[in-house]
Amino acid sequence: MPAALITGAGRGIGLHAARAFAGAGWTVLALDKDFARCDLPPGVRRLQYDLTEVAGIPAMAGSLGAIDTLVNNAGVLYCEPYDSIPDAHRREIMAVNVEAPVALMLALAPQMAARKSGRIVNVGSVAAFTGHPDLWYGASKAALLNVTKSFAAWLGRHGVLVNAVAPGPTQTDMYRQLPQSRRDGVMRSVYSGRVCRPEEVAQAILWLGSACPEYVNGTTLDVNNGSYPR
Repeated sequence: MPAALITGAGRGIGLHAARAFAGAGWTVLALDKDFARCDLPPGVRRLQYDLTEVAGIPAMAGSLGAIDTLVNNAGVLYCEPYDSIPDAHRREIMAVNVEAPVALMLALAPQMAARKSGRIVNVGSVAAFTGHPDLWYGASKAALLNVTKSFAAWLGRHGVLVNAVAPGPTQTDMYRQLPQSRRDGVMRSVYSGRVCRPEEVAQAILWLGSACPEYVNGTTLDVNNGSYPR
């Protein structure tokens, strides 16, 4: 069976992505720093790891064996004013949202390239497309989409596909922490007038990570129903 490594798989979009891949018959390695509130399917391997420990990622990834699809889903957001963001929060956001995905891609790219197959799906955000109220979150997601194109250009000739999804407002803990005024502002631009279900994003991730045509590479699939942060 093919194997998928999914980060941030203890909740939200990552949890539903783990369920989707497992339901499709994949071996799933679910990585998170906390599985306390997690309901993963039987047979899913849990990997407890804190992605702020970027320096340890190569050794950790090297111990996992063959990985066919990497899903970089883990993310951090803090709702804080531009001029009073603690340095610790900035470092955490950039480590988890950008540096860790890059480290994982660098660690797993050689084995994928050697097999002439493999897929990587990075979970970005609609926050990447505009000036965002959460400064470093928006910056990190924009960086991740740029990184997606860079790795696609590097690995495409080796048969490895690197794509991203950009979810809009989704029923996750991250969305629920936003002030109500922010949620109201975002929802005013959503075509359907409802919040996305995490399993809907998970299905897009599964498609990119398993079944999309090989010519779909270096792209970002919008899963945001027109949403635009206000």
